[in-house]
Amino acid sequence: MAFVLKTFGRLQLVDEEGNAVAFPEKGLLLLAYLFTTDQGSADRTTLARFLWGEADRDVALSTLRKVISRIKARQVDLGVNTLSSQGNVLTLDPTLSSDILLAEAEEVEPFSRLRQLVALMNQPFLGPVHSHSRHFQRWLAERENYHIELLGNTLRTAYPLAQSRKDAELLRKAAVILFRTEPKDTETLQLLIRIFNAEEEVESLRSYFEQRRSLTSGGIAARTGADGGDAKSLRPSSVPSKAKLEPEDIRIAIPRLVLLPPKNQSARPQAGFLAASLVEDITIGFCVFNSLEVIAPYSAVQIGHQVETQKAFFERHRVNYILDTRISSSDDEVMLFAQLIFFDQNQIVWAERFSLDRMDLARDRRVVARQIALSVSSEIERHEALREDLNPVAYHRYLVGRRHLARLTLPNLRRVRKEMKAALSVSPDFAPAMSSMARTYSKEWLLTARGDIDLLQLAETFAKQATGMRADFADGYRELGVAKLLQGAFDESAEAMEVAESLAPHYADVIADYADTLVHCSLPAMALRKIERAIELNPLGPDTYFWTAAGANYALGEFEASLDYIGQMADPHLADRLSAASWAMLGHPDKARIFVRRFREGNPDFDVDKWLSAVPSKEQWHKDLYREGLKKAGF
Repeated sequence: MAFVLKTFGRLQLVDEEGNAVAFPEKGLLLLAYLFTTDQGSADRTTLARFLWGEADRDVALSTLRKVISRIKARQVDLGVNTLSSQGNVLTLDPTLSSDILLAEAEEVEPFSRLRQLVALMNQPFLGPVHSHSRHFQRWLAERENYHIELLGNTLRTAYPLAQSRKDAELLRKAAVILFRTEPKDTETLQLLIRIFNAEEEVESLRSYFEQRRSLTSGGIAARTGADGGDAKSLRPSSVPSKAKLEPEDIRIAIPRLVLLPPKNQSARPQAGFLAASLVEDITIGFCVFNSLEVIAPYSAVQIGHQVETQKAFFERHRVNYILDTRISSSDDEVMLFAQLIFFDQNQIVWAERFSLDRMDLARDRRVVARQIALSVSSEIERHEALREDLNPVAYHRYLVGRRHLARLTLPNLRRVRKEMKAALSVSPDFAPAMSSMARTYSKEWLLTARGDIDLLQLAETFAKQATGMRADFADGYRELGVAKLLQGAFDESAEAMEVAESLAPHYADVIADYADTLVHCSLPAMALRKIERAIELNPLGPDTYFWTAAGANYALGEFEASLDYIGQMADPHLADRLSAASWAMLGHPDKARIFVRRFREGNPDFDVDKWLSAVPSKEQWHKDLYREGLKKAGF
């Protein structure tokens, strides 16, 4: 019976019908190695060193003898002689064949060779088999470099001979594999671009991108004045475009993007394969953009499965943008959800859904990929334009301060304020620092629950300064909306929030604050839809998201749901008043009193009526419902 040694995918010995047969793993590894040696033979010392490195020579040779003994016993069972020994030398049976002999394939026609290489190299060489031996590692690297070189040479030979769509598709698949292995090799990228140009894809991408670049380089018109008003400069002329800084200072460089592999939350595994191919196509599309750096697909896949170390990876490799994708089912339809995250601020800057149920998506996925690549690239270009000419020191202090907003405590708010003041001292016209200052005052008003109107007036002043500096800045309108809301100006608040959302329709934080506004406007059902959208965009978002969702559910009389959302907060103490009211309305005064006592420890002078008179609610029934719960709880 004829056998074949398979080395791509899983290292195994298969019979003539393609069925794997049992064989010692170390024996399979020896066979693979011997296929790459002169005359298919090697001495025992060389083989022992290959398998176990610089371990004790006598121990290694003794272990090798045991392996050879098991191989011979298995060969007797199979009726073959794949490996023979004569004295100190082991020799491979010349009749044994293997897919490792890529260069010796009988068929030399380029496309036939390319088809074989694509089929094999779409799988990992040797699969999970591994050895800590340095000799093995060196051999493995040599083999993989050989495979890459062979694929590249075959691809270059086949490229000018392409005549059909089928040929072009094979070239594309080979280019994707080559790009995975050599993502930064200039010659590889040029070859890849030529291949995509043959199908008139890259030129389309490049033209569109240059068009977007010319539009954004001169500034973006404010949304409110886009119908004829003059375009407003993104940055005041007083801000220096370059600053002389020490090497350790933060600088704004070419943005770096990582595309994480899609998570399949659907019951259809084929959707995962299609989405993975789609993400590969998107990655290829980004290769033509000189203003972006893309993390290599191999690294992206690895870090995509290591959630606990992702943040450290992104920081260490200066990743600015993350394209996160996931597959889900909704009403029997499979959808691909893609969102672009600005990592520095954990901000969603773009999001979209795509149906994976269309019968022609497999055929047209490159069209969809181009659409995603164009959308994401233009969003990054737009977002980067908003950050150009920033003073690096001011921007660094701003980023440091923003991190403290993730957990709302009075000490953290003071830390934020300190950093924003430092940023504004360096760059007085820095709108993001102004809006963050506004946020610290409005949040302090909420946390202290003392009804201090001066805090809200300071918040409004800073928010107006931010929108005055940049009329296209969503955060400024958001903070203005918050300040107006807490002062009871419901209509002005809703108007500001609507402008903010229109300027940044996928910005989760803006949507969350809009939802909070709707809660206070006594529109809890609308608010719940908004906050659920925000949580979908930013599932690991701050406690305020869940706090808002809890408040909306309380207003709807869904007290258990309110407690469920509070339970998802990292620091549920922030919502102790709402927890107490919810437990009281559910008829559990004993549980409610636990939260009452805990809240009073930090706020001994809290008065329900005084606080409710300060907290804005447009409709009286809304205040009455909250008062009822708080009174029942024991406040």
